[in-house]
Amino acid sequence: MRFVLFVAARYLLSARKQTFISLISVISMLGVALGVGALIVAMGIMNGFTQELRDKILGVNAHGIITSLHGAVFNPNALVAESETVPGVEAATPFIYSEVMISTPAGAKGLVLRGIDPTSAKKVLGVLANADDEALLALNSQEGSTPGIIVGEELAKKLNLRSGSRVNMLSSSGEKTASGFQPAIRPFKVVGTFRTGMFEFDSSLGFIGLDAARDLLGLPANMVSGLELTVEDVYAADKVMNEVISHLHEYNPQATQSLYARSWMEMNVNLFAALKLEKIAMFVVLALIVLVASFSIVTTLIMLVMEKTKDIAILMSMGATRRHIRQIFMAQGMIIGGVGTVLGFIIGLTLSFLLKHYQFIDLPEQVYPMDTVPMLLYTPDLIIIAAGAMLICFLATIYPAWKASGLELAEALRYE
Repeated sequence: MRFVLFVAARYLLSARKQTFISLISVISMLGVALGVGALIVAMGIMNGFTQELRDKILGVNAHGIITSLHGAVFNPNALVAESETVPGVEAATPFIYSEVMISTPAGAKGLVLRGIDPTSAKKVLGVLANADDEALLALNSQEGSTPGIIVGEELAKKLNLRSGSRVNMLSSSGEKTASGFQPAIRPFKVVGTFRTGMFEFDSSLGFIGLDAARDLLGLPANMVSGLELTVEDVYAADKVMNEVISHLHEYNPQATQSLYARSWMEMNVNLFAALKLEKIAMFVVLALIVLVASFSIVTTLIMLVMEKTKDIAILMSMGATRRHIRQIFMAQGMIIGGVGTVLGFIIGLTLSFLLKHYQFIDLPEQVYPMDTVPMLLYTPDLIIIAAGAMLICFLATIYPAWKASGLELAEALRYE
């Protein structure tokens, strides 16, 4: 094997008379490097985009929810306590979900309203993890005071809201009077803002207390839309949520028979399936760059075989077998592919490092759910890229190596 590598390296490094062949070899290496580097950067961006989107979704939503087929859940405190006894569940909190209208002197806008328990919601919803405790406690109205509301930063900018601003909330649960239908209207005070980095959430989401939500929506006491839960392993949310439902059914079969659970993966299955498909498509498209570079390797080796016909004949006459000849030209192709792959990793990892730490590419907030290009590299992806590039380069060496080993000794030396 040492003989094979020595001859292969000698052919590649001592090509002074074959300047054109050397140029094609360099182009082949650069082609492989470009393809590998582009693959590393593209996979890093897709991984980063997926994780960033997942984190932002889980920052506003829980890992799983429990709700009822009837749209209402009663006695939430008992269900929360029972849910938290299931292994794998970190915390649970009741919630009320509705869509209302928020009205201010600066205008009006539709709002996705979330009624929460200020005490337990902070343990479940990441977006409230750093919220001020006083602002959370102000969500529930005290005796003779106006209940508070926390809104997204984009909504606050659009409606010119700041801490202490007064707003009116309009819901469809009003009364029918002689003059027509009267929607329920309640005043609220802005006690804080939040920012998720996703324009959709920051511009159309608000949090109020459970009691204030029941008063606005006309719901009976001790009634909620469901429970939100956070689990220890986000990727095991499906399994844990099924265990929670089974436990609740055993706890009180009659009261919980209409309850069902959904995990964050189930609720966002189409989104993450589309991202996975885009990642695969991106990999295939960029792998074509390496494939094109492999054709240059084929060309290089074929021209080298034609140029080294006399040398091949001499080697065979000195005892080199046809297997040795095949290995020599395969080794040449693998050297080109290996050097190109290493250069590609240097280029790709360097660009990935710069994108991750300096974030010099800004994204429009209203189009993308993040401000800058995210970057996240997984070791399995890097292994697949390296193995795929080397496999393509290896396949490119088969035909030229086979042609070289098939030369007849007498024919090769006849005109030399």
